[in-house]
Amino acid sequence: MKRTLSGSILKKKSKTEDAVASDDVAADVPSEQQEPPVASGLKPRLGGSGSAWKAGALTDAEKLLKEERALSVEMVLAGQQELRLSPDQIVDVIGTDRRDDWQDQEAYAKLKASIAANGQDTPIAVWPVDPNWRPDEREPSNAEGIQFHLIVGRRRHAILKELGRPIRALLVSQDRRGTDEEEFEALFMRFRENEERENLSAFEQLAAIGEMFKRLQEANPEQKIKAIDFAQRVGIHNSAVSRGRTVYAAREQILHACKNAYALSHRELENLLKELSVKPKQNPLKKPEKPKAIRVERRVGDKKLSVSGQGGRLSVSASGLALNKEVLTGLSDLIAEYLKKHGSN
Repeated sequence: MKRTLSGSILKKKSKTEDAVASDDVAADVPSEQQEPPVASGLKPRLGGSGSAWKAGALTDAEKLLKEERALSVEMVLAGQQELRLSPDQIVDVIGTDRRDDWQDQEAYAKLKASIAANGQDTPIAVWPVDPNWRPDEREPSNAEGIQFHLIVGRRRHAILKELGRPIRALLVSQDRRGTDEEEFEALFMRFRENEERENLSAFEQLAAIGEMFKRLQEANPEQKIKAIDFAQRVGIHNSAVSRGRTVYAAREQILHACKNAYALSHRELENLLKELSVKPKQNPLKKPEKPKAIRVERRVGDKKLSVSGQGGRLSVSASGLALNKEVLTGLSDLIAEYLKKHGSN
């Protein structure tokens, strides 16, 4: 049997739905449009928790930026972050261990062409002139106006200076700055870089080894540097130490005796050193010739007087004559007077 709803129930349902709909519309209206009453004598609160969050976020950002800048300073000092320098900010105080005409060589021309076309691939190595220098925390990578010593990268520095371009540079360890071994340390880093990047000639290599040994010995005058200890420290064979010292001591002679000294192999250089070490035979010193004896004779009546001299010696012989002290005294006075007046000639 089909049941139907009475009209009174339908009317009550319609009124209930209209009331619910009006409540939903009121809930969708933004609170600021509802304009709640403001208590007398009080102002509405501005900002609220949102402003406090913004202030906290700014503080955290500033703290993070400061920490990043401090870390950047330490990375620069540790050689982990590059500096961009002008070539004029860099001075070379230790010089090169290469041949004097290294800028005229084909290898230099090729490197210059590569840098001109592709830029600088590898940073050079430097020390700040002031060992206590620290980057500005506000701009850690800005070293404008600061002077640096060139340690490694002379060809790159020279080329970029010719091209008028800035230089990428890294700081290297300054552990021995201010010590007696500071110069040796700079020479060692120069030698190691050149050995790794491009093989030195036999002459360049051995001369560099000899120079390093000399500087290390000068830095430690109170102790005798052993070849085996030096070799281990530098990372070379023991035999290279003595040869390096010999080549460095004779470098001027080698360059004078051989125009292509930089092209010599180790064996050829060793043979040249042997030739230079052979001293020409010296003529034995002649003994000074003894002065010839001079003899003069005179007649004293029927007697013969003989006077002879050799060097500073004077002899008088008078055979058959009686020469007493009075006669010899008078004769001596005459001889002395004569020598005083006429000289020993």
